[in-house]
Amino acid sequence: MQFRKDINGLRAIAVIAIVLFHFNDNWMPGGFAGVDVFFVISGFLMTSIIFTGIKKETFSTIKFYVSRANRIIPALAFLCFVLVIFGWFYLTPTDYQTLGKHVGSSVGFLSNFIYWREAGYFDVDSHRKWLLHTWSLSVEWQFYILYPLLLVGLSKCLSLKSIKVTLLLATVFGYLLCIYATYRWPDPAYYLLHARAWEMMVGGLAYLYPFNLSDGRKKGIEWLGLALIILSYVFISKANFWPGYLAIFPVLGAFLLIQAQRNDSVFTGNRIFQALGKWSYSIYLWHWPLVVAIGYFSLSRHYLFLGLLLSVVLGWASYHFIERRRFRSDIYRPAQLIKCKPIYFTLGVGLLGSVILATQGFIKQSPIEYQKLVTDTRPSPQRDSCHIHSYQSPDEACEYFGKNVTWATFGDSHTVEIAYALARKLKPYGQGIKHFSFSGCKPAYQDRESTPCAKWYNDAVDYIIEDEGIRNVVFNHRFTQQLMGGNADHYPAHQQYTETDEVRELTSHIDKLILLFAAKKDNVYVFYPVPELPKDIHQLMGDKLRRGASLDNIVGTDTQWYEHRNAYMIQHFDNANYPANVHLLKPQDVFCDPVNCYAVKEGTALYFDEDHPSVAGAKKLVELIELN
Repeated sequence: MQFRKDINGLRAIAVIAIVLFHFNDNWMPGGFAGVDVFFVISGFLMTSIIFTGIKKETFSTIKFYVSRANRIIPALAFLCFVLVIFGWFYLTPTDYQTLGKHVGSSVGFLSNFIYWREAGYFDVDSHRKWLLHTWSLSVEWQFYILYPLLLVGLSKCLSLKSIKVTLLLATVFGYLLCIYATYRWPDPAYYLLHARAWEMMVGGLAYLYPFNLSDGRKKGIEWLGLALIILSYVFISKANFWPGYLAIFPVLGAFLLIQAQRNDSVFTGNRIFQALGKWSYSIYLWHWPLVVAIGYFSLSRHYLFLGLLLSVVLGWASYHFIERRRFRSDIYRPAQLIKCKPIYFTLGVGLLGSVILATQGFIKQSPIEYQKLVTDTRPSPQRDSCHIHSYQSPDEACEYFGKNVTWATFGDSHTVEIAYALARKLKPYGQGIKHFSFSGCKPAYQDRESTPCAKWYNDAVDYIIEDEGIRNVVFNHRFTQQLMGGNADHYPAHQQYTETDEVRELTSHIDKLILLFAAKKDNVYVFYPVPELPKDIHQLMGDKLRRGASLDNIVGTDTQWYEHRNAYMIQHFDNANYPANVHLLKPQDVFCDPVNCYAVKEGTALYFDEDHPSVAGAKKLVELIELN
């Protein structure tokens, strides 16, 4: 295909948006839609290659795969290798172990599945993962694997005209599936191919159904396409479900720009955009680790501008010294794959990642006291199997350690380790626990909105009330986050919190629920808010480890900040008029002293991330529960 300056410039428009969004989402709130633009471009180019080969009866699936490997793998493998070397010197063993897993999944083009299972794309946790951005490369590669097989298979039994119609219908179906999946299963829809394939097929339609336009109309189509893309970048944000129905706007915008075919456009054809377009893949690869590094090492916001500059410089270097290297592509048979060098890059870097993962980030090379703390930072072994993210019938909730179930724990994800630690405490007494927790579910009893969370919440409350065997209930939520929103590191000490009508309503739901449990059960135990950390405990431990400081006590934040952050709920519980069988428990009593709240206290790690208590920390919390 003749080089398309307009498509190259469109790459620049996509990568600029992505980079700006990642460095500061206020600069371009919908910049993540640049990935969707990239998908359209990729679909257009792949369809043109495959259809041209099918028409000429010269298409080779293996040669297609090798060409894609030559294009994508060398720069990606080099980035992963650099991160492995960097991680050896600067990452904690725990973070290095995670990096090893992500390196292996990235060069194996399975990272989208890994990140889907770990966290949502916009979650704070995800933005500490050095190779998070490779999820999109994995989606593309999976499309590259399946798409030519589909088209070659269809060409055996259908005419080219019928194949075009089939792809058109498949694209429409894919878009509808994307809309449904985004609202039903938002995290899988973001990361997985089934909700993204239609975007690449739209690019294919741009090749299969080209517009025949006059020069004047081409300019109008280009302007419309640009407007759709820019409006998406500005008015869409991470608060929207994505991709969903809104993804049609940047996707359609890219489709129209490709259809306009304006190689002399001042927008896409200028020298700056042409240069950035050529370097776009490598810029994309290198910018995200720089974003993570700024947060990981708690660098000031001034480093954002240095990060932007380095993204371009490293992208330029990667393009000139790696991407432009030509690897052998005249490979047509499986036996010839032994001559494909990128395969060896994948195997070598993947092996490094596997070794790092298997050795737990070479943790045996670290001090014994650090190894002990890492052991402490374990979540409940029942977290994955018992903690739910979608509706589950309450009678299917987990029971711990015995059939004599007289206790129930109830709340969000911050209840999971408390349930396990309490169950271990009760086991010698022959009492068991039933564990009810739903991730991120607000304490909204009698809020009968039709969401999986609301339905589960009310069904679980009804189940606990009706079960005569359950005599004691432990109630816990991350109250401040649920009521006020945000994470601990987003709240400076001077910020004041506003009591809104929604907050007052949710607080009234909490009181109704506590009083209901108190009327029906022997005891109700309610935890005040658990202190939150400004950053992940492993980072705090790593900071101390790198400085050679003692690990016995590691301050998370000061007690005054904790009291300010949680002032609303602390005052509410302090002034509440609950019955005598409601016991209010203060995590501050075991996690804090008059000056500081600790991440590690007296040699015990109290958390497994930045806000969830570890099993060791939960054990200290349940010591506040006095058994009758």
